[in-house]
Amino acid sequence: MKKELIKIIKEAAKILKEGYYKNKKVSFKAKKDLVTKYDVAVEEYLKREFSKTFKEFNIIAEESDNSNLEFNNSIIIDPIDGTTNFVNGVPHTAISVGVYKNKKPFIGVVYNPILDELYYAKVGKGAYLNGKKIKVSTQKEFQKALISTGFPYTSGTNKKDLNLVVTQIKSILPACQDIRRLGSASLDLCYVAKGVYEGYYEMNLKAWDVSAGIIILTEAGGKVSNEKAEEYTLFKDKYIVATNGKIHKKLLKHF
Repeated sequence: MKKELIKIIKEAAKILKEGYYKNKKVSFKAKKDLVTKYDVAVEEYLKREFSKTFKEFNIIAEESDNSNLEFNNSIIIDPIDGTTNFVNGVPHTAISVGVYKNKKPFIGVVYNPILDELYYAKVGKGAYLNGKKIKVSTQKEFQKALISTGFPYTSGTNKKDLNLVVTQIKSILPACQDIRRLGSASLDLCYVAKGVYEGYYEMNLKAWDVSAGIIILTEAGGKVSNEKAEEYTLFKDKYIVATNGKIHKKLLKHF
C-alpha cells in the first residue's frame, strides 16, 4: 500500500508545485484561515485516486464535508498543510496523508514538493526521508533544545487562546535554546523526527494537520502526548506535545 500511496501523492504534488509559482486567488474560511483552488484540486485528486485504489478505507479530508464519516479505517488528508506559506511563497508546505486501521496508526506520508522532501513511515518499520532512515535528536538538556510551535487561527478572534500562546512562549523561550514557528504542523513533526527540533507543541490543530506526522515521529523514536502527558487522541485533544522523548517531561512542565 505504501508504494501506491506515495505514487498518488507525488502525482498530486505536481498540482501543488504548479500553483506555488503562480499568482493565487485566496478565499478565507475564517479570519486567518486561507484556502485556494489548489487546496481543493489536490484534495479532489487524492480522494479520487485513493477511492479507486484503497476501497476498504473511507477518506477524511480538510476541505470536504466529513460529517457523515466515521473515523475507523480511514485515510486522513491535508491537501496543502501550510497554505499561508504556499500563498506567500514560503517553501515550508506539504501534502500530509495519514492512514489508520481500526483507528490505529498504520502509514504516514508527508511530502514537500518544493524542497523535494518525502517523509514516510509504516508502523513497526521505522521512519524515512527520501529513502534514508531518520531518528530523533539525542539532546537531553532542555536549555539546549530547539523547540517549534505554531499560532492558532483563533488568535485573531479568541483572546483566551492568544493569551495562552503568549504565556507559553514567555515560559518556554527563556528555558530552551530558541523557538521556531514555520507554519506547517506536519513538517514540524517531521523536523522533530529527523532531529532538527527537540520538541514541538501547538493548540487547536485538526486531525489532518498531524495524522501523518505523529506516525513518522513515533517511528523515528519520538514521543507524542497531550499537555496532560496522556496519549494524544485525534479529533479530541486541544494540545499536541511532540518531542524526542528525552525532553518530554521538561517541556510539559511549561503547560
